[in-house]
Amino acid sequence: MEKPSDPSNDENNGKSNQDKKLKRKELGLSCMLNTEVGAVLAVIRRPLDPTSHCFAAPDDAFDPSLLQPLKSLRALIFNPQQEWRTIDPSIYLFPFLDVIQSDEVHAAATRVALSSTLKILKLGIFDEKTPGSKDAINTVVTAITTCRLERTDPVSEDAVMMNILQVLTGIMNHRASVLLSDQAVCTIVNTCFQVVQQSSSRGDLLQRCARYTMHELIQIIFSRLPEINFRDGDSSASTDTEDADADEGNLDSGYGIRCAVDIFHFLCSLLNVVQVVETDQGSTVQTADEDVQLFALVLINSAIELSGDGIGSHSKLLRMMKDDLFHHLVHYGTRSSPLVFSMICSTVLNMYHFLRRFIRVQLEAFFTFALFRVAGPGVSIQLQEVALEGIINFCRQLTFVVEVYVNYDCDPLCHNVFEEIGKLLCKQSFPVSNPLTTIQIQAFEGLVIMIHNIAESIDREHDTSPSGPYPIEITEYAPFWEDKPKDDSEAWVQFVRVRKAQKRKILIAGHHFNRDEKKGMEYLKLYNLVSDPPDPKTLAFFFRYTPGLDKTMIGDYLGDPDEFHIKVLEEFTGTFGFAGMNLDSALRTYLETFRLPGESQKIQRILEAFSESFYEQQPADLFVNKDTVFILCYSLIMLNTDQHNPQVKKKMTEEEFIRNNRAINGGKDLPREYLSELFQSISNNAITLFGQSGLPVIMNPSRWIELMNRSKTVQPFILCDFDRRLGRDMFACIAGPSVAAISAFFEQAEEEELLHECIEGLFSVARIAQYGLEDTLDELIATFSRFTTLLNPYASAEETLFAFGKDLKPRMATLAVFTIANNFGESIGGGWRNIVDCLLKLKRLKLLPQSVIDHDAASTSSSDAQATSESGIIFPAHDPKFGGRRASGMISRFSHFLSLESPEDALSLGMSEFEQNLKVIKQCRIGNIFSTSSHFPEDSLLNLGRSLIYAAAGKGQKFSTPIEEEETVGFCWDLIVVIALANVHRFQAFWPNFHDYLLAVAQFPMFSPIPFAEKAIVGLFKVCLKLLGTYRPDRVPEELIFKSINLMWKLEKEILDTCGELITQSVNKILIEYPANLQTQLGWKSVLHLLSVSGRHQDTYEQGVETLIMVMSDGTHVSRTNYAYCIDCAFGFIALKNSPSEKNLKILDLLSDSVNLLIQWCRNHYSDPGNNYSVASNTSNSSLEDSKGFGSNNFAMNLFVKLGEAFRKTSLARREDIRNHAVLSLQKSFKLAEELEFTPTNCINSFNLVIFAMVDDLHEKMLEYSRRESAEKEMRSMEGTLKIALELLADVYLQFLIPISQCSGFRTFWLGVLRRMDTCMKADLGAYGESTLPELIPDLLRKMITEMKEKEILVQKEDDDLWDITHIQIQWIAPSIKEELFPE
Repeated sequence: MEKPSDPSNDENNGKSNQDKKLKRKELGLSCMLNTEVGAVLAVIRRPLDPTSHCFAAPDDAFDPSLLQPLKSLRALIFNPQQEWRTIDPSIYLFPFLDVIQSDEVHAAATRVALSSTLKILKLGIFDEKTPGSKDAINTVVTAITTCRLERTDPVSEDAVMMNILQVLTGIMNHRASVLLSDQAVCTIVNTCFQVVQQSSSRGDLLQRCARYTMHELIQIIFSRLPEINFRDGDSSASTDTEDADADEGNLDSGYGIRCAVDIFHFLCSLLNVVQVVETDQGSTVQTADEDVQLFALVLINSAIELSGDGIGSHSKLLRMMKDDLFHHLVHYGTRSSPLVFSMICSTVLNMYHFLRRFIRVQLEAFFTFALFRVAGPGVSIQLQEVALEGIINFCRQLTFVVEVYVNYDCDPLCHNVFEEIGKLLCKQSFPVSNPLTTIQIQAFEGLVIMIHNIAESIDREHDTSPSGPYPIEITEYAPFWEDKPKDDSEAWVQFVRVRKAQKRKILIAGHHFNRDEKKGMEYLKLYNLVSDPPDPKTLAFFFRYTPGLDKTMIGDYLGDPDEFHIKVLEEFTGTFGFAGMNLDSALRTYLETFRLPGESQKIQRILEAFSESFYEQQPADLFVNKDTVFILCYSLIMLNTDQHNPQVKKKMTEEEFIRNNRAINGGKDLPREYLSELFQSISNNAITLFGQSGLPVIMNPSRWIELMNRSKTVQPFILCDFDRRLGRDMFACIAGPSVAAISAFFEQAEEEELLHECIEGLFSVARIAQYGLEDTLDELIATFSRFTTLLNPYASAEETLFAFGKDLKPRMATLAVFTIANNFGESIGGGWRNIVDCLLKLKRLKLLPQSVIDHDAASTSSSDAQATSESGIIFPAHDPKFGGRRASGMISRFSHFLSLESPEDALSLGMSEFEQNLKVIKQCRIGNIFSTSSHFPEDSLLNLGRSLIYAAAGKGQKFSTPIEEEETVGFCWDLIVVIALANVHRFQAFWPNFHDYLLAVAQFPMFSPIPFAEKAIVGLFKVCLKLLGTYRPDRVPEELIFKSINLMWKLEKEILDTCGELITQSVNKILIEYPANLQTQLGWKSVLHLLSVSGRHQDTYEQGVETLIMVMSDGTHVSRTNYAYCIDCAFGFIALKNSPSEKNLKILDLLSDSVNLLIQWCRNHYSDPGNNYSVASNTSNSSLEDSKGFGSNNFAMNLFVKLGEAFRKTSLARREDIRNHAVLSLQKSFKLAEELEFTPTNCINSFNLVIFAMVDDLHEKMLEYSRRESAEKEMRSMEGTLKIALELLADVYLQFLIPISQCSGFRTFWLGVLRRMDTCMKADLGAYGESTLPELIPDLLRKMITEMKEKEILVQKEDDDLWDITHIQIQWIAPSIKEELFPE
C-alpha cells in the first residue's frame, strides 16, 4: 500500500523543477551568446580573400576596442553563470553594436553582428521592465541606422541592407520598443525608406524586402496609436513648440503622437515626389512619380486602417489628414493613373469609415472635384471604371447613402452628392447600343446596390416609424443656412426634410430670378424662404450658394446703391473665408461667384466690401488699414486688364507695377517680394472679371484654403441611420432616371444573370415606392408590361405565344409584374390598367385554362381555401409564406422560376411548350392579387376597379369574336366581384366610385350593353347576396348595390329576360333567407320589381309567385317601407296573361287582407310590427319615392288608395272571375278600412281615385266592346262587373255617408254619383240590345236616397238646393221612383 504524499514535499519538488527549467534556459542563452561571440570573432579574423590558404590574422592586427568587448563578454558568459534577464542589455549588446558601427571590418562581419543582434532581440532576453532597457533599445536604433559599410562590394552591401531591414523590424516588434523615443522611431522609418530608395537601382529582392519592411513598420507604429493618450500634450490649441516640450518632458514613456505626425507628414510628402520625363520633342517635363505615389498611398492606407478612429483623438494628426492628405487626394484624383486613383478611392473610403465626423467638407470636395469628374465623360475607360468602382464601394456601406443625403443633399449650402451619384450611375448604365459595355454593367450593378440598400433600410420588418407626410411643406420661415446638430427626436428628421424642401424651392427661385429679379424675390417670400421684412443675410446666402444663378444679375444686384442692397453685399462678402489667402487668390475666389458690373461706382462699392472683409481676416502686420487693400485691389484689376487685354500694346513691367504701388500702406511701402509675387501671379494667370455662368470650377489652392476655412465652422458630419421618410425622399430624387435605366437595361440585356439583377432592382423600387412614390411604380409596371410582349397590338396570338414560349425575358417580365401586383398592390395606381391588359391577353391566349385550376381542391376545401370562378381563374387564399418579409418571398419565388427546366429538359420530361407557359403563369398567383385586395388603400382599389370596369366595357380591347368578347367581359366581372367581396367591409367607401365608372362606360361611343350588362347583373347579385347575408345597421351599401343593379338592367331591358332565372333565384333567396336585412326603400322596390319580372317566364313564374305569396301571407316583413312595392309586385303578377286564376285570386285576397296591416300601423303610431324600421331611422339621403308622406297622418290613407288603385286596374282584366274578385276584394278592403278613421277629404279622394275611376273605366270598356263585332259575350261580362262595381259604389257611399256629407264639396260629389248612375242607366249597347243596368240602378238610387233622408242629409231647406237638384236628377235618371222618393 502506497503512502500518501507530503504536500510540502510536492511544493518543494515543484520549485525545484521550476528552478531547473530557469537554469536550463539561462544556460541556453549563455550558450547562444557564446556561439554568437565566437562567430563574430571568427569572421573578423577571417582573411579578406576567401581563396587564400593563409591563417587568420592575429588579434593585434585589429582595433583592440573592437575585439576586447567581445572577449570580455565571452569571459563573462559562464563565469559565473548569469541571470540574463536581470542584467543591463547594454553589456551583451554593445560589443555587437560596435562591430556594426565600425568601418574597419568587412561586410561579412557586419552581417554576422546584425544577425546576432536580431537573434538577441527575437529571443526576448530582455523586455521593457529590464533595467537599462530604454537606453539599450535606443542605442540599438542608433547603431543600426549608422551602420558603416566601407570595405564591401555591391552584393555584400545588398545582403547587409537585408539584415538591417530585419533588425529594424525586430526592434519595432520587441517588447521594449515602447521605450523608443519619437526621434528614434522616425529615424528607423527614415532609414528604411532610404533603403527603399537605394534599392530602386539594385536587385528586385532587396526592393521588395525594403517595401515590405516599410509597410510592417507603419503597421506597428500606427496600430499603437489608439492606445496613446493625450500625454503628448497634443490638443486643439497646442503648437509645434508645445508638442516638442511635452515630448521632452515625457522621455521615459517612449514614442507617441509626435512621431506619428512626423511620419504621416513624410508619407503625405511622398505624394509630391516628381520624376523628369523626356517628351517626344526632346524636352523634359516633371510628372508625379507614380510608383512612389502608389507606395505612399499603400502606407497611408495601412496607417488609417490600423489607427482607426483613434486619429480623431489627436488634433495635429487629424489636421494633417483633413488638410494635407485630402488636398493631395483631391489634386491628384483627376491627374493619376487608374491604379493610383484606385488607391486614392480606397484611402478616402477608409477615412470615411473612421473619420467622417471630421471631414464633412473634404468628402464633398473629393466627390465633386475628383470622383464625379473622373467617372464622367471625356476620361479614359479605365479611369471611369475605377471611379465607378469607387462610387459603388461607397454605396455598399449601409448608411453611406443616407448620411450623404442628410449631410449634403439636405444642406442648401452643399452639392447634391447623393443625387449626383444616383444620376451618374443611371446615366452610365443607360444602354445606347448592344452589346452592353463593361461600364454600363458596372454602373447598373452599382445602381441596383444603392436602390437595394435604400429598400432594405426603409422597408424593415416590424418598423413602426411614420412614413409621411409627402411632400413636406415649408410652413414658416427658418434660416436655411443654419444647421442643427442631430438628436434622436422626431423634430430632427422634420428639420432635415424641411431643409431639403427649402433647397428645392431655392433652386426654383433661382430659375425665376434668372428670368425676372422681382419674380425670384416674390417666390422666395411665397414659400417662406425669406423673412418679413427680408433679412439681408438670407439673400446673401441665396446669391452665394444657389447654383446656376445668372452672375451678371448677381453683380448688378450687389452693386446697387440701395441701402438694403449694400447690406446684402456686406453679408455676401462675409460668407467668404479669406484667412491664409494671398490677395490675388482671394480676389479670384470672390469674383468667380458673380460678374463684376461695368459701372465704376458699382465696382467701387463691391471692392470696398471685399477690402474690408479681406483686411479683417489677414494678419495685422501686413496691411495698415483696409484702404491699402482697396487701392491694391484696384491696382490688380488694372494690371489684369493691362496684361491680358490684346488692345494694350505696351505691357506694364514688374518694376512699373511696384513703383505704382509705393507708399500705399499708410505712407509706407508694401514688401517688394509681396508685390512681385502678386505681379507674377496676375501676369501668368488672368483674373476672370466678366466670367460667364456654367464654367467648370476647378480645385485650386485658394479654393482649398477657403474650403479649409469653411470646415472650421460647419457642423461635423452627421452619423445617422435610415428613416423611412428620408429614404423615400432620397429615392424620389433619382426615381425617374432609375426607372428609365432599369427598363432600358432590361430591354438590352441578354444574359440571365443581368436580367435577374434587373428584376431584383425592380422589386427594390417597388419596396421603396410603397411609401408615397406610387407614380414611380406605375411607370415601372407600364414599362415592364411592355416587355411581356402581351401588349403588342400588332402581333397575332401565334406570334405572341411563340415569343412568350421561346424567350426568357417576356416570361421573367410577366412573373415580375404579377409578383409586384401580389406584394405591392396597395402601392399601384394607374399601373393596374397595364396589369389588367396583360391578364386579359393571357386569358385570350388560353394561358388561364382549366389546367391551372385544381377543381377538386377547390370543391373539397373549406371556404377559406381556393375558390374558382366561372370564367376559369383561380382565387387562392393568401399565401402564408408571404406573411413575413416580402422581399425574401419574392426573391425565393423568382429564384425558383429561374431554376425551371430549360426547354431541352422540358422536352425530355414530355412537357409541351404550352405546359411550360402554364407553369410560369401558375406561379404568378393571379387570383391572389384580387382576393387579398382588402389591404389595398382606397386609391389603389379604385384604380384597379376602374381598370377592370373599363376593360369589361371594351376600352382598349379588341375582340375577334363575340365569344371572346363574352368571355373577357365575364372574366373582368368575376374579378370585380372578387374585389367587392374582399372589401365588403368598406363597401360604401369605394362602390360610389365604381358606380360612377359604370355610368361613365355607358357613355363610351362604341359601348355595347350586351354582354356587359348581362355579366354585370350576375356579378352584382353575388355582391348583393353577400351584403344582405348579414345584418348591417348602415343602409348605404344596400342602396349602392341596388342602384348599380337597376342601372345595369335599365341599360338593356332585354337582360331581364336573358338573365331571368338567375335574377329570380337571387331575388327569391333574398326574400326567403334575408328579408330582415333588406332595409331600404330602394332595396325593396328593386327586389319586388325584379320579382314581378320573373312572372314573365314560364320557368320562373311559379317560383316568383310563391315567393310573393309567402311574403304577403307571412306579413312579418311587409312594412310601410315596402307596402306600396308589394302592391305593385302583386298587380304585376295578376296582370300577367295566362297566369293561373287560383294564384291571382289568392293574391287578391292577400291584398285585401293587408288592410289589417294598415290598421295595425295606425294603432301603433306608424311603427311597423315585426320591422325595426321607423320614420326617425330613415336617414338615407337617396331620393326614394313616396318618402315625403312617411311622417304624415295621411300616410295610411295614401297606401290604402294605392291598394284601391291596384284593385281598380285589376277590375279591367280580361278574365271575368279576376275582375269580379278584384271588385269584391276592393269592397272587402273598404269594409276593413273603417278603423282607419276616414276624414271627409279622404273619403272623397278614395271615391275619385278608386271607385269613380273604376266605374268610369268599366263603363267605357263595356261601350268599347259593344261597338265591336262578335264581342257580345265580352260586353255582357264587362256589364256584369260594372253592376258589381255600381253596387260597390252604393255600399261604400252609404258606409261613409256621414263623413262624406260633412265635406264642403259634398254637393259636387253627390252630383258625380248621380251623373255616373245616369250614364250607366242610359248606356247604348247598339246591336247587342238593351242593357240590364236599368234594372239595378233605380234600386241603388232608392237605397242611397232613402238612407240620406233617414239621416237627414237630404231634406228640404230654404238655403240648400240639394233636395231640388236631387229631385230633378231622379226625375231625369229614373222617373219610376220619383213619386216614391219625392212625393208631391
